[in-house]
Amino acid sequence: MTMTLISAADLAKRLDSPDVRVFDVRHDLTNHAAGRQAYEAGHIPGARYLDHETELAAPRTGANGRHPLPSRADFGALMAAHGVTPQTLVVAYDASGGMYAAHLWWMLRWLGHDQVAVLDGGWQAWTAAGLPTTTEAAPAVQAGQPVEPGPSLAATVDARTVLDNISRPAFTVIDARAANRYRGEVEPMDPVAGHIPGALNRPNGENLQADGRFKPAAQLREEFAGLLAGRDPAAIVHQCGSGITACHNLLAMEIAGLSGSRLYPGSWSEWCSDPSRPVAKGA
Repeated sequence: MTMTLISAADLAKRLDSPDVRVFDVRHDLTNHAAGRQAYEAGHIPGARYLDHETELAAPRTGANGRHPLPSRADFGALMAAHGVTPQTLVVAYDASGGMYAAHLWWMLRWLGHDQVAVLDGGWQAWTAAGLPTTTEAAPAVQAGQPVEPGPSLAATVDARTVLDNISRPAFTVIDARAANRYRGEVEPMDPVAGHIPGALNRPNGENLQADGRFKPAAQLREEFAGLLAGRDPAAIVHQCGSGITACHNLLAMEIAGLSGSRLYPGSWSEWCSDPSRPVAKGA
C-alpha cells in the first residue's frame, strides 16, 4: 500500500528514530529566500532543509519549465548525502498545505523509494499541537552510497506525448492551477495565459479542509470520481504551472485510493515556452 500522510502526533513519536529523516521544504514561488529564512527561524527538531529552486530542480534552459526534474541519479546522490537509505522513512513538510511536500513525496516515489509520507497539516499542524521546535541546524549524518534509482513508483509523460494526445486522446490531463489561471484570465508566473486543450481543472487547494489538512479519503474519492466521470485513474495525467502543485492532486488521488495517475513534470511553464503548442482559454 502506498504511504501518503503522517500526523503530527505520529511523527513526534518517531522523531528520534535513526531510520526517520524529516525534510523541511517550505517555499515561496515569489520569494525564493523565504523558505530557508522560515527554516532558520524555527523548524521541527532534526529536520533538514531542501530548496526547491537550487536542489530539487535541474538547470533551466528556457524551454524545460520553471522546475525541471533533476536526473534520478543526481537526486539519489542528494538523498544519500542526507543519510537516506532504502530503509529510511522520509517525512516532508511545508507551510503551504502540502503542495511542496507532495512534490518531494512524488520525487522520492519516482526515485523508487516507497517509505515516504507528507506531514498532514504541515508546519501549522506541528506548532498548533504544541510540539517542539528548534533553530539548531540538523546534526551531521553519515552520507551513504548514492541511492541507486530503483524501479520507479511514479510515471511521467513528456510534452510530445501530451501534444499527440490532443489529436489522439489516450489520457485526460488535470490542471491543478487556480481556476482563473486555468481559464487564462490571469497569469502571474508564466508569459502566456491559458491551458492545455482538453485539460480539466482541479485547483489543488480543493483537496484541503479549512485547517490545512487533507480531506478524508472518502470525500476525496467522491470528488475525484465526479471529475473523472468514469475515467480510469491510470488514464489521468496531472499538470500545473511547473510540476509542483500537480503532485498535490496526484497525492490526493492516492489518498482516495485512486492509484496509477501520472505527472507531466514540465507542465504549463514548459508547454507555453513553445509558441507552436496550442493554447486554450475559458472554462
